[in-house]
Amino acid sequence: MHPALSLFPNRAGTGVVALLFLATLWMLPLSTSLAETGQAVSVQLNKLETDNDSCRAYLVLENRSPAAFESLRLDVVIFDGDGVIARRLAVDAAPLPTGKTSVRVFPIAGLACADIGRLLLNDVIACQDASGERRDCLEQMETDSIAGVPFIK
Repeated sequence: MHPALSLFPNRAGTGVVALLFLATLWMLPLSTSLAETGQAVSVQLNKLETDNDSCRAYLVLENRSPAAFESLRLDVVIFDGDGVIARRLAVDAAPLPTGKTSVRVFPIAGLACADIGRLLLNDVIACQDASGERRDCLEQMETDSIAGVPFIK
């Protein structure tokens, strides 16, 4: 190999290159999100229940993250069967302690369950833990549905 192309052109530079390599490896786990490590907040659409001419939605939230959320407000958009936005709701999901599974029920007024095509977790409106306001909450959310209607992010 040509000396100019070598990673280790002389022994004096070997330690610096090795340190840079080790520093890069050390930083890799820090760039992994909580969702990728399984330490996310799971938000499952568990059930849709008819309530007269409206619908009631049941969300099951499982907090596998290291943070206990004092404030957690979700921006949920509801689409009809044709893909047209039918409603937009703010769902309060707090408090949500670490390691806790909770159920939140919210009404979808004036919309029959049969008319719902899918739900979208559009954003996280408010998210706060003991350290204060957080900006990374949407990335830490995982959505799922067993209600026969997709719940996506």
